Amino acid sequence: MTGSASLSLAATRRAFLAGLAIAILGSILFSAKAIVAKLMYRYQVDAIMVLTLRMMFAFPLFAMIAVWKARSEAPLSPKDRLRILFLGLIGYYLSSLLDFLGLQYISAGLERLILFLTPTFVLLISFFFYKRSISGAEWGALLLSYLGTVFVFMHDVNAGGANVGLGSLLVLAAAVSYALYLLLSGELVRRVGAMRLVAYAMCVSSVACIVQFFLLRPAAALAQPIEVYQLSIFNAVFCTVLPVCLTMIAVVRIGAPTAAQAGMIGPVSTLFMGAVILDEPITGIQLAGMALVLSGIYLLSKKKT
Repeated sequence: MTGSASLSLAATRRAFLAGLAIAILGSILFSAKAIVAKLMYRYQVDAIMVLTLRMMFAFPLFAMIAVWKARSEAPLSPKDRLRILFLGLIGYYLSSLLDFLGLQYISAGLERLILFLTPTFVLLISFFFYKRSISGAEWGALLLSYLGTVFVFMHDVNAGGANVGLGSLLVLAAAVSYALYLLLSGELVRRVGAMRLVAYAMCVSSVACIVQFFLLRPAAALAQPIEVYQLSIFNAVFCTVLPVCLTMIAVVRIGAPTAAQAGMIGPVSTLFMGAVILDEPITGIQLAGMALVLSGIYLLSKKKT
């Protein structure tokens, strides 16, 4: 191998590792939203407040991205605007609302594992409604993933959670809602672009969250301890806007399949952050369940590549 070829190979390798690091960081930061929400619940706020403050602080940043994309790219058709409105409502507003409601009752580790099942729901919805065939290997991957989640669910039930079932169902509904968003946004992503679609959809979601708050709560309810606002700003910037941007950058650098596989660190990081920050226990059955879920999702991701 010549010197120039060797240097080129080394540069390519460094670029790949940089993209992989960006994807991992994005996944860890996005997973941290569950930890931040749990910390906010200690100040006696509910899921509506957590979600509203998150989106209220994230909205200006996503709006800036949306304006930038609108100025640099072709205008959207009226039909595409309606599609984005619908996708924003089911993909980020509804999914986030259900997620934060569920987090009131279950551990951050279980929440992240259930959300991590989203690719399996995409596969099942495609099977039942779009007549997509599922191979034996894919059925095996689904079985592994769901068996692992049951392990962690049973651990949370045995730990004394009175509403673990309710919380798990709410987060499960959040995962299904986001799976629908992924399925329905496929064609639109190719036409509009991933970053533009996310920015527009997040703006729709932010407005919906803020309107919902003022329909359900008096404005005086926004008077909260400074710690709640500090956590909300962190949640908006470092657990919402920044992870979205980092993931998009990683997809460009290393491709969507590799970026998705790097995202497998999310449940692992949530489990350990929950232990360190929230004093949530880590047990052998949790680790076994997580290993099964990660194995199942890994097999599905390899099948798609």
